[in-house]
Amino acid sequence: MLYSMTGFGRAEATVNHRQIVVELKALNGKQFDVNTKLPPILRSWELDIRSMLSNLLMRGTIDLTITVKQEGASKPMVINTDLALFYYQGMQQIAQKTGVPEDNVLSTLMRMPEIVAPDQDVLPEEEWEHVKKVIVQAANDLMEHRKREGEAMRKDITSRITNIDKLHESILPLESERIERVRTRINQWLEDMVSKEKIDENRFEQEMIYYLERMDFSEEKIRLKQHCQYITDTINENDLAIGRKLNFILQEIGREINTLGSKANHAVIQQIVINMKDELEKAKEQVLNIL
Repeated sequence: MLYSMTGFGRAEATVNHRQIVVELKALNGKQFDVNTKLPPILRSWELDIRSMLSNLLMRGTIDLTITVKQEGASKPMVINTDLALFYYQGMQQIAQKTGVPEDNVLSTLMRMPEIVAPDQDVLPEEEWEHVKKVIVQAANDLMEHRKREGEAMRKDITSRITNIDKLHESILPLESERIERVRTRINQWLEDMVSKEKIDENRFEQEMIYYLERMDFSEEKIRLKQHCQYITDTINENDLAIGRKLNFILQEIGREINTLGSKANHAVIQQIVINMKDELEKAKEQVLNIL
């Protein structure tokens, strides 16, 4: 089963008159990296949040945004009543001495420094337990998104590997023709260089065997077949994070394809190898997006 590294998750709930909204966005990344945007009330729980997301999401660049709304305000506010009374008494005395109307005292008072300030207190632990559940819900939602995208990637990669296997099978009928062409070319070259009567047939056969052994790619074909089967089996495993493993297998497939091309010495086989490389590169592009 494959999971994409990209995805989006969202969850919300009401906790003690606070509306908690959690949004998660995941992008490609070799390691786990999380960027957080938290309200002050959750700052003390940031390390716990990072650890929890690392276990749930495993890999990728994660953007986390948590919004806390209370009584319609996105930032819960507190009023410093004692300081407000102190300011009010002073402003009232000034108004009485100068005869200035006191109609707008309240609006002026609310603009004084430190009268109204964001709620900076720490979220109680019992409420934090509820917030954790909301974060987990958002992470699970993101993983479901990853799973849906991963299924599309699984189909595409499986198709690419199947095509490589079919192209590999198409090489088999060409092998006897390839060997005969080499034999004919070498024999013709010798006849051009020396007369046919002077060719030592025994030596010619020995040299031919040596040359053909260097051109033989039987082992490469066997390994390529095995790697294609291995990647198919790996894709169907139940592990969540197999992107790196698939990438290693594709590298091995690439080595065998390159060796086939270098030993081919046959125009049609080399064209087949080029098509195999094309399918391989498309599979690699998909694997880069896999968890």
